[in-house]
Amino acid sequence: MHPFRTAVENRDAAAIEAQLAENVVFTSPVAFRPYAGKAVTAAILRGVMRVFEDFTYVREIADAGGRDHALVFTATVGGRTVQGCDLLHFDEEGKIDDFTVMVRPLSAAQALAEAMGAQFEQIAKEAAEA
Repeated sequence: MHPFRTAVENRDAAAIEAQLAENVVFTSPVAFRPYAGKAVTAAILRGVMRVFEDFTYVREIADAGGRDHALVFTATVGGRTVQGCDLLHFDEEGKIDDFTVMVRPLSAAQALAEAMGAQFEQIAKEAAEA
């Protein structure tokens, strides 16, 4: 099991942040533009931990070289069941430098967008304080 998966399953925000490269780019399933940088990505992931309920990784897929991982998950947000996938790329130092999240169905993505929108002020504050 990958250390990032372990950190997420343990809801260990510090361990999650430690897995991120300084120059990580986070692509959200509900935002048009990607977010660049460790501080904002870590703040977004803390926000996700606040809104997702019953989060569980159900599958882990890795390339032979270990630089790309897909972590398939299920969760609940706003009463909607979410199916999704974290697509991770790791740099030469083993840190996540590209993080893309995909979710389905549309109704769950809309619930996620609403819930994360409510977190935006807190996320921005946490990112600025880092």
